[in-house]
Amino acid sequence: MHLLAGLGFEALATSSGACAGVLGRRDGRVSRAEAIAHAKAIVDATDLPVAADLENGFGDTPEDAAMTIRDAAAVGLVGGSIEDSSGKPEKPIYDADHALRRIEAAVAATRALPTKFLLTARAENFIRGNPDLADTIRRLKAYEKAGADVLFAPGLPDLAAIKEVCANLERPFNFMVGIKGRSFTVADLAAAGVKRISLATSLYRAAMTGLVDAAREVKDGGTFGYLDGSIPTPDLNALIKA
Repeated sequence: MHLLAGLGFEALATSSGACAGVLGRRDGRVSRAEAIAHAKAIVDATDLPVAADLENGFGDTPEDAAMTIRDAAAVGLVGGSIEDSSGKPEKPIYDADHALRRIEAAVAATRALPTKFLLTARAENFIRGNPDLADTIRRLKAYEKAGADVLFAPGLPDLAAIKEVCANLERPFNFMVGIKGRSFTVADLAAAGVKRISLATSLYRAAMTGLVDAAREVKDGGTFGYLDGSIPTPDLNALIKA
């Protein structure tokens, strides 16, 4: 987070996949307590506002979503997302009515907080095996009407779909960069109507790619050419202001 602050970013967000990765697990295998502790460590280490990927609220019920929002705000997060994915392979997306009740509970929890908390509602169709644009838009509009501050549908396939989603919403739409072939420039996304961009696990994966490539070079080749392209320690330290 210090590196990103040093580079001039003005806000930070956690990634559920990256959080799981640093714990040696796959995405979706982190508990509420672990995710909140991870977020708290970031909040405590930076002056920048931090939002969090709160998955599905770490439970199926509306109260699970509300509890997660309250826990998130209690550690200093200023925003977070609740998704309509169940995490269950046999039925990966909640029924629309149940998904809406969960967002309504999360909205009620944010409005009861003493400070502002930006709630992002996620429609997961396109990354959970149901690439149905019409259903995605219906869900996002329902979440918007329920009071979500930001709407989010990861995995949209192209700029035309992004533009259609944005045209159907009044509140800001968040686009997720991170899928090869489905990530677009800031200028193109802004022209399509996107108001916020998140990076998902992409920075974590980029860092892990460098680590894997360097480790393989050492183990398999016995060389250290990766050093030639590495940022020098003094330059790295200059970006870390703590």
